Amino acid sequence: MITIDVLSAIADAVQKEIGKIPDTGCMKDEICIGADGTPTARIDKVAENAVLMYLERNAISLNVLSEEIGFVDRGGEETLILDPVDGSNNAIAGIPYYTVSLGVGKGSLSGMRLGYLRNLVTGDSYWAEKGKGAFKNGKRIKVRTPKFDELFVMNYTGSYSHPDAYAICKKVYSSRSLGCSSLEIAIVAEGQADAFCMNAENYVRCERIVDIAAAVVILREAGGEIYDLEGNVLEMGFDLDHRSNVVAVGSKPVFDYLIRGKDPVKDHRYGIYANTSLSKAADYTRQVMDALKGHEYILDSHIAGVLGMEGMPLKDMDVDIVIVVGGDGTLLRVLQQTDAMVIGINGGSVGFLAEIDRDHIKDGIERLLREDYTIESRFKLASWYNGEYLKDSVNEALIHTSSVAKIRHYKIYVDDVLACEMRSDGVIISTPTGSTCYAMSLGAPYMDPHVDALMVVPMAAYKSTSRAFVVPATSKITVESVLDKDCVIVLDGQEEIPMEGRTKVDFMLSDKKARFIRFDMDFFSRVREKLVNAL
Repeated sequence: MITIDVLSAIADAVQKEIGKIPDTGCMKDEICIGADGTPTARIDKVAENAVLMYLERNAISLNVLSEEIGFVDRGGEETLILDPVDGSNNAIAGIPYYTVSLGVGKGSLSGMRLGYLRNLVTGDSYWAEKGKGAFKNGKRIKVRTPKFDELFVMNYTGSYSHPDAYAICKKVYSSRSLGCSSLEIAIVAEGQADAFCMNAENYVRCERIVDIAAAVVILREAGGEIYDLEGNVLEMGFDLDHRSNVVAVGSKPVFDYLIRGKDPVKDHRYGIYANTSLSKAADYTRQVMDALKGHEYILDSHIAGVLGMEGMPLKDMDVDIVIVVGGDGTLLRVLQQTDAMVIGINGGSVGFLAEIDRDHIKDGIERLLREDYTIESRFKLASWYNGEYLKDSVNEALIHTSSVAKIRHYKIYVDDVLACEMRSDGVIISTPTGSTCYAMSLGAPYMDPHVDALMVVPMAAYKSTSRAFVVPATSKITVESVLDKDCVIVLDGQEEIPMEGRTKVDFMLSDKKARFIRFDMDFFSRVREKLVNAL
């Protein structure tokens, strides 16, 4: 069986061969195209060849998955996940911060058994074997307990980084970007940093398994974990195609603070809001109250009246989290009245936005209390009519005829430029959140909530050429009612505002966010379960 000693010997061979390269100028020579379709520098190929030759000379039956050569089936039960030189740009620039990264395992990232990193200049070595702890230069290492007012984060902020990466810099005491993912994760593992964040705007710049496999074994054995941006424990197969943005942390609260904005310190105050038209609203609410025993909560005045208890209007509550009993419409109604985080208990039918099933209220609230969740932010849509600010929308704002079966004529402007004209029953301005609602029922596509865009969707348009279209979320969209006939503005199906003929409504990105508490399900799993497979 392959051991850490074997990986150390492979690293010796790589270090020796790289030492023979005359200078950094030779290191950067492009000598071929790698399996990932990008040019391979001399230093990468020299390192990869050193590994392959060592395996061959010593008759080591390991398959190989490498950044340069791709997958090589050598008849082994396990596969060596290899990044010959992680941080090769550092090497070429003469910066002593690059590694050979060696991981051994079966099938996927969760099946990794060994991880070994070596800084090819300093000789510092990190290693771990699953279930046996993590080490640096022979001394056991472990992640550190975070101090949230002193967070130190390794954070990629290069030319391909997402704008959200810069927001992280402003949330922490100090941040660095060192150009070598494997070592940056190892720094988290040894307790010298609290997190490593990679949030690239371009998918092809995200992390692959060859970049991080060895480091992840070391991190996990040191007591840390690595997540995708949805808060799911990272999993990857043995291939070069799958990429992911990642956050490696010593503890989950650091992830929640950096990515979801969850306050790591204060005790949460809870509000409870229920749709009293539900036949079992009182029963569901009592279950929530029982699960919240010992914690501070406030009842909305409507459900409080049903239960014969004291309460207050939701808009007056000073709470951090609102637990919402009802369907999607109830959640949207709550989000028009509060800026608190929300979590839904599905008392309706589909409950696309809800997180807790009505049959698992106790388990869901217990998970909420132990803060085993992430916070998903969705942008809101602001609406302006006749110079008056209307309520924000989470799903959509729409304008439609005030009379049944009466068509209207609309002009749509994007940033004050005429985009289209249409004759239709109405027009929807949908956020990505609302794309799985009314917009989708009109034949428009649904959008991943990470897409920063708005969608303009005609309602029963007279011409088949009138199609939905997408604009950046930062755009100002203006809808003009051309005819001297009344319309109605509807916000999230909750608020109706009369609109006179020959007037305009402006829609633009709100400075407020809707914050949903989420457990494990990603967006596309939610679509499959609650929309595609729903009755």
